[in-house]
Order: sequence, then structure tokens, then C-alpha cells
Amino acid sequence: MSSRSLALDDRLHAYLLEVGVREPPILARLRQETAALPAGRMQISPEQGRFMALLVELLGVRRALEVGVFTGYSSLAVALAMPPEGRLVACDRSREWTSIAERYWREAGVAERISLRLGDARATLDALVHEGAQFDLMFVDADKTGYDAYYERGLRLVCPGGLLLFDNVLWMGRVADPAVTDADTAAIRALNAKLAADERVSLSMVPIGDGLTLARRR
Repeated sequence: MSSRSLALDDRLHAYLLEVGVREPPILARLRQETAALPAGRMQISPEQGRFMALLVELLGVRRALEVGVFTGYSSLAVALAMPPEGRLVACDRSREWTSIAERYWREAGVAERISLRLGDARATLDALVHEGAQFDLMFVDADKTGYDAYYERGLRLVCPGGLLLFDNVLWMGRVADPAVTDADTAAIRALNAKLAADERVSLSMVPIGDGLTLARRR
């Protein structure tokens, strides 16, 4: 038993990946290709990808929404976990990074399940609200100063009982350091405080990867 989450050194993390994560080979290849990029550290961890895939399976997600695609690891993990009729709307600004994602989506045979929307995510989400779109799950891993805007729009787009996921909520520990006051840290700190007091959702912050908040819309 332990009264707090266990810290993972390299040896223990390798053990976790060996016995606790069933990572499909195509996801492993995407992760390895992304890790070699200058911005490769933006990629989520394989254990987080598997955790999200399990949530998709448990909730029976058929309509998913992602804000922040990068090279597509999270979207591919989600799409592979959905049934064939499942659909994912993926929002991002970068044609360069998402071109890698699209290549892997096609290779995995899930490209027809994913609708990529390039441009400002706020405008995309506003359009989806206007269309009356509804989703079972929303994952946000994008510009941190936009998190509050994505949250408020997400509450309109995710159906009651659906789940909103926010990445990087521990922000490499900076959120707990009052000396750190940059805009990104301040935005995440503000969202964390808002979610903690928001009765519109049930909440759990999980110390996986860089911190993942699960907010279930009531």
C-alpha cells in the first residue's frame, strides 16, 4: 500500500511498459518517429495512450473530439479503440505535423473514421456547436492559454455523462511553484482551480504522463 503516487524511474517505467501497456506496433513506430523530431517531447506517453484507449472501450465511445493532434499518437490510439462506426473530429493548426498523423491513420486503416479540421480550434468548435454536434469524449492537448475556452465549448459539445480530458495539467511541476508565473503555467493553474470547484463536472486528476484531468459532464 502507498499513501501517494509512486515516482517512476527509468527502470520502473520500462517495466511498466513491458507488462502494463499493449502498444500496437504501428503506434510504437509512430512514437519512435515522433521522438526523433525537434518537438518530439510534445507526444503523449504510451501508457497514457493505452489508458485513453481503455477509457474509449469502457465508455463505448463512438463520437470523439480532439483539440491538438500533433503527429497523431493520441488520435490513432482513440480511433483504434473505437468500433468501426466510430468517428473522431481532430482539430489542429499544423499541416506539417498532421501530415505525419494522416500517413499513419491511412496505414492503420482508420483514416475514414477521422475528420481533420485545420485552423483555429475555437472557430472549429464554435461551428460544431452551431451544427448541434455531440460527442462522447473530448481530449485537449493544445495551446495552454486556450484551455478555458476549449473547456467551456466542450461542455456544450460533450453529452451528459461524457468525458473531457485535459493533458499537461501538472505541467512538469510548475503549477505547484508560485515563483513560476508565465502565461501557460498561469492558464493551466487557473483551469485546475476552476475545475476543482466546478459542479458541472465530476473530476479526477491522474498523475499519468504530465498529468491528465478527467472531467465527466454531469
